[in-house]
Amino acid sequence: MTRRGLVLGAGGVLGAAWTIGALAAVEEEYGWDARDAEVLIGTSAGSVLAAFLGCGVGVEQLLNHQRGVVAPGGPEIAFDPDRDSGGALPPRPKLRIGSPRGALSSAMRPWKVTPMAALSTVLPQGRGSLAALGQLVEAVRPDGGWADHPRTWIVTMDYDSGRRVAFGRDGAPKAELRDAVTASCAIPGWYSPVAIAGRRYVDGGACSPTSIDLVTRLELDEVVVLSPMSSLRYDRPAAVAARIERRFRRLSTKRVIGEVKKVAATGTKVTLLGPGAEDLEIIGANMMDPRRREQVLETALRTSREALRQPTSYAKPA
Repeated sequence: MTRRGLVLGAGGVLGAAWTIGALAAVEEEYGWDARDAEVLIGTSAGSVLAAFLGCGVGVEQLLNHQRGVVAPGGPEIAFDPDRDSGGALPPRPKLRIGSPRGALSSAMRPWKVTPMAALSTVLPQGRGSLAALGQLVEAVRPDGGWADHPRTWIVTMDYDSGRRVAFGRDGAPKAELRDAVTASCAIPGWYSPVAIAGRRYVDGGACSPTSIDLVTRLELDEVVVLSPMSSLRYDRPAAVAARIERRFRRLSTKRVIGEVKKVAATGTKVTLLGPGAEDLEIIGANMMDPRRREQVLETALRTSREALRQPTSYAKPA
């Protein structure tokens, strides 16, 4: 039996919709239930989906929820992604930098943090609330605690050190699933950081869009990486905001590919999938704008099937 891991990357509201469509395509093409992955790693939007899979919620129910279909079986998902995500723009942040300690730590040891992590510490502290998202996670884990899947890893960043923390992994601080997921989704400058065991945590995407390198020592046969912030094929947008987003996306993709190649060098096959040109045309410039969410989902179902039939895979050279 193939020992397969699943990595779900950061990407906001539209990234979550794209990932659900891609997950459905992966299950169809592989004849595989994503809940059977040996490890589930989720960052930001991907942390929500990893948590659901880790608690036994299947991709079909995630699809139904995105489409507004109420189907019998499984927990009731009351979260409205068009309303409860907080809107396409952040509330006005507080008039102070998010983490003075983190900024000082980054300045003193710049080689220890990513540029995005360093930038995150000096952004104004966000005011947005993730209470609705916390209630969403409580719907699948009402008794508190962690996911049923023994290897559900939720990636965050310690706001005051810039250190990556994967909750659920051996050696990580103890946390309830709800708190870990809301921390992983706490975009610096947009949402308030989340306190866990006396420390503040924010979006793990500041450290890496996917954190695929966490699987390096697991000796898996294959890892499937769904990264909404990475693209191997691009559109040519006319809007200035979209062109800026594509430049940022290229930097994100470069980082992910670097991590992918490190994992592939250990002998693990890595299949990387991200939005292509057609997906990007629909996504536009703002991954937090829910108005195109359903169209992103339906497009991803089709484009991901096509991409998986000619996958971009990385493997150790023979």
